[in-house]
Amino acid sequence: MVFNNKPHDNFPDNTILVVDDQPENLSVIGELLRPSYRIRAANSGAAALRVATTAPRPDLILLDVMMPDMDGYQVLEKLKENPTTTDIPVIFVTALDAEQDEEHGFKLGAVDYITKPIKPVVLLARVHAQLELKHVRDWLADQNTFLEAEVMRRIHDNLLVQDVSLCALAGLAEARDTDTGNHIFRTQNYVGILGQQLQQMHGRYAAELTDTLLAMIVSAAPLHDIGKIGIPDHILLKPGKHTKEEFEIMKTHARLGGVAIEKAIQRALKHHGLPQNELNLPALDFLNVAREIATFHHEKWDGSGYPDQLSGEAIPLSARLMALADVFDALVSARIYKPALPFDQARDLIIAGKGRHFDPNIVEAFVARYCEFTEIARLYQDEAINV
Repeated sequence: MVFNNKPHDNFPDNTILVVDDQPENLSVIGELLRPSYRIRAANSGAAALRVATTAPRPDLILLDVMMPDMDGYQVLEKLKENPTTTDIPVIFVTALDAEQDEEHGFKLGAVDYITKPIKPVVLLARVHAQLELKHVRDWLADQNTFLEAEVMRRIHDNLLVQDVSLCALAGLAEARDTDTGNHIFRTQNYVGILGQQLQQMHGRYAAELTDTLLAMIVSAAPLHDIGKIGIPDHILLKPGKHTKEEFEIMKTHARLGGVAIEKAIQRALKHHGLPQNELNLPALDFLNVAREIATFHHEKWDGSGYPDQLSGEAIPLSARLMALADVFDALVSARIYKPALPFDQARDLIIAGKGRHFDPNIVEAFVARYCEFTEIARLYQDEAINV
């Protein structure tokens, strides 16, 4: 990683705004500073506020306190209120030398206080010191911006690799189930829409379903059927309906998927020398969400699902979202053993499952965004299957 050059010690291009209502003071200070800096001048507070916002903007302001109409304190307050000028350092230059005057100036945000009559050596030293501090602050701000951009770039790269890896893993399961086609893309989009709608409709989800969690749920959705890798071909690829015994074996894909992801978590913990029960690490949040979805997306709100017959909010929210997305897609997709249902008929079946198969709030979210579901179903439609 390469950082920008460190801040320099010379400031020939720096602009200093000198504010004083007395022309002779402007002249004296200007003559002292002009050999080293670009000088701008203002003879009133109002003029100073205008000059401070025009190019070349000042890097430092030398501000007289005792001026008519608007004194230096009022000018500084206005400068601090304006986002364009709030970060410009201000040195008060004044004949006032009472301790309370200095305290008032510092409370308002002044960086230094120089009393008149001006001593050239003192003025030059104070100006140089404040410009040096400003350049260090600016340099640090640049480094922070650079580092933030670098962190975001690396996060983006990691997320891209993660998404590619997930799609590859999910594709292993989908490749064995030749009927599913674009199922993972459709359901991933359905889950995202449902989550967004829940956030908008129900305030109680504001804390639980954060944007970060929803992003993880959407990213993990393709792994919901990863357990199908463990189902024998003669059952997984059977062209007709399963027998009762076959369906019991088919149902095990939920447990198999969850166990596979759990083993991946345990291997990662072991590899990094962490305790096997250290499951609440932020780095594992994504895998924990994926495990929830894979294991529980066939649970039902009324407790009649599998593998653990969970009910209501005992079912993880990620799995409840996936459950509706998965069923809707299955209903509107053609399979070798069944035709696709019309969208409206599938919608009615989802609504009929409210409070039985599905979380009632998620069904409400589905109804509110139903049109988007049909658009996605058409966009990622599978090739026609003869049934």
